[in-house]
Amino acid sequence: MVRSYARELKLATVKDNAEMYAEDAAREQWGHMKYLRRILEEEVTRRREKSKITRIHRADFPQMKYLEELERNELPQECQALLPALETLEFIRDGRSIVMYGNPGTGKTHTSIGLGVKACLEGYSVFFTSIPRLLTQIREAKTDRTLRNLEMKFERFDLVICDELGYVGFDKEGAEMLFNHLSLRTGKKATIITTNLPFTRWEEVLKDKVLCSALVDRLCHKSYLINMTGTSYRIKETKKLLDKI
Repeated sequence: MVRSYARELKLATVKDNAEMYAEDAAREQWGHMKYLRRILEEEVTRRREKSKITRIHRADFPQMKYLEELERNELPQECQALLPALETLEFIRDGRSIVMYGNPGTGKTHTSIGLGVKACLEGYSVFFTSIPRLLTQIREAKTDRTLRNLEMKFERFDLVICDELGYVGFDKEGAEMLFNHLSLRTGKKATIITTNLPFTRWEEVLKDKVLCSALVDRLCHKSYLINMTGTSYRIKETKKLLDKI
């Protein structure tokens, strides 16, 4: 009967372990409240772990990267200095954004995914996308007349990570769509932007000087601006391998 009630209430851990815990209770002479507390603790623990896995899956990270895996001494100095503050995730609670700019291979994507994974583990909803992929989603939603649904979903995430601004240029319509979409979160929710271009060169991909200035102004307001210019980590690794030959 207990298993049947637990199944109906969707208490999987209680259903699977009620008898085992009852045996422990009888053997160790637990009272009713201790038995109930122990089995509910197990249920809550498993649900929390399952929630973490679900949040990470929904974030759609291209690969799992952890902050603990970063070789911090190899990161650009500005990132090294700010990382301890960013790791607290206070920027998410405050709705502040981060813009990491600099040449490829200096740890922008790894750092942003690492912060995203930590946020998932601490209960925040996260969404990872590249700028080209985001624009494709916006265009498809516009065609399908589901753009407002996409916008509402985009607004709700505690943290959105937009990777690779600058690798692919887009037309004026694309620039307007990106501006409108990112503006939904400005001043309210945290967004991380990674780009290989300094702000002075964003006009090269946005193709509109006025729109470019407006986007930079909104993204930079109360944001962490981190210069990630440095020697590519991949180049360093290649040199190390060549030195061993």
